[in-house]
Amino acid sequence: MAKDDATPPQTLPKYSSTFSPDVNAEIRRAAATGIYDIRGGGAKRKVPHFDDLVFLGASMSRYPLEGYRERCDTNVVLGTRFAKKPIELKIPITIAGMSFGALSAQAKEALGRGASAAGTSTTTGDGGMTPEERGQSKHLVYQYLPSRYGMNPVDLRKADAIEVVVGQGAKPGGGGMLLGQKISDRVAEMRTLPKGIDQRSACRHPDWTGPDDLEIKILELREITGWEKPIYVKVGAARPYFDTTLAVKAGADVVVIDGMQGGTAATQDVFIEHVGIPTLACIREAVQALQDLDMHRKVQLIVSGGIRSGADVAKALALGADAVSIGTAAMIALGDNDPKWEAEYQKLGTTAGAYDDWHAGQDPAGISTQDPELSKRLDPVEGGRRLINYLKVMTLEAQTLARACGKSHVHNLEPEDLAALTMEAAAMAKVPLAGTSWYPGMSGGGM
Repeated sequence: MAKDDATPPQTLPKYSSTFSPDVNAEIRRAAATGIYDIRGGGAKRKVPHFDDLVFLGASMSRYPLEGYRERCDTNVVLGTRFAKKPIELKIPITIAGMSFGALSAQAKEALGRGASAAGTSTTTGDGGMTPEERGQSKHLVYQYLPSRYGMNPVDLRKADAIEVVVGQGAKPGGGGMLLGQKISDRVAEMRTLPKGIDQRSACRHPDWTGPDDLEIKILELREITGWEKPIYVKVGAARPYFDTTLAVKAGADVVVIDGMQGGTAATQDVFIEHVGIPTLACIREAVQALQDLDMHRKVQLIVSGGIRSGADVAKALALGADAVSIGTAAMIALGDNDPKWEAEYQKLGTTAGAYDDWHAGQDPAGISTQDPELSKRLDPVEGGRRLINYLKVMTLEAQTLARACGKSHVHNLEPEDLAALTMEAAAMAKVPLAGTSWYPGMSGGGM
C-alpha cells in the first residue's frame, strides 16, 4: 500500500471537563422535567478527608503500648457541663439522628439494639420517638428540630439527652423532605400529617431566630427535664468557629458538628454537593473555639460526616473531638446497598453501592422504606448483631492506632501524632505536611 493511501490514525473522543457526561445528563434531565433533583446520601464529589492524614506511630522517639497486655480505654462522658445525669458511653462512636419515616421501624429497632449492646447511644431523628427505639436503646438522644414533628414533653422526659438541631451537614441552611409515598398511617399519626402527602421540614426553628433566643430555648428544655438531660446543639459545618462559640454561649453541654460528607434522607442534590465544608476542615476550627473559651473537654465535641472506620475515629479524636457519630455507615452495616439485592437495584435504574433514592421508599434492603413487604426483609435482631460487629471492629481499630502512638486512652491522641499527605489536608487539619514541620497558614514559619 502506498504511503499516501495509509489510513490516518484515529483519535479518541475527548470530553469537556466542564461539560462532562454527568453534567450533560443532569442538564438533559432538568430540561425534560423542569424540577430539581432530589436524592439521599452525602456529597459524592471527592474532597479532602481523613484518608489524607496518617499517624506517626512509635519508633525510637516514642514508646508503643503492647496490644495484648496494656490497656487502651475508650469510654467517654457526654454532658458534664450542666446536666445532672451525663451520658456515660463505653465507646466514642454514637449513632446519628435518622428518623422513623426516613427509616423503617425495623431499622430503628436494629440501631437501638446494636448501639445498646456496644455501649453507646442512638438518636431519634425527625418525627418523634418510637416504642421500639426507646425500648431497645439504653441511651437515646431525642432530636428537637425546626419541624417539631412528633415533639412532646413526655418523650423529652423519656430521653437520655436532647439534641437541638440547627443544621445538618448535607444541607446547612436547608430543611428536610419526606415524600408522600413514605408517609404511612403510622408516620402520619406521629407527625400529625395527612397520609401520602409530600412533607417538607422547616429550615429554621419557628420560635427563635438567633443565639440569644436559643439560650432561652435551652433553659426551657432544662426546666422541662429537671436539668437532668444533657443538651446538645447540632450544626451543619459552615462557620464552625463562630457556630461553636455561639452554641457554647447559649448553654450547650455538647456541640455536634456535621461535615458535608454527612448524609440525609432527601434534599436537593445542589445542596448536598455545593453547600457546607468538608468534615476535615471543621474540627480544628471548632476545637479552637472551645479552647479560646476555656471549654475544650468541658463542653464535648462530637464530629460526624463520612466516618467509616476506626482510623477515621482515631483521627477525629486526635484533632480534638470527644466522640464521633455515624449514620450512612450504620445503614450500610445493617445491609443498605447490599449486592445481594443487585437485581432489584438494577430494576430501579441503579446498582448496589450507588443507590441514593432513599426518598422514594423503594429500598430493596428494607431500611429506608415504609413499605411493609420491603421492611420485613430486615430482621432487627440480625441487623443489630451486624451493627455490634461493625462498632466492635471500629473500636478495636481506634485502640490499635492509639496504642501504636503510645496512648493508654483514645482521647490522649493529639495533632502531634498526625501528618498530612496533601497541602489541602495540612491546611484544613492544621497538621504538618509529612516530612516537614509546616502547614499552610501556620504562624511563626516552620522548616
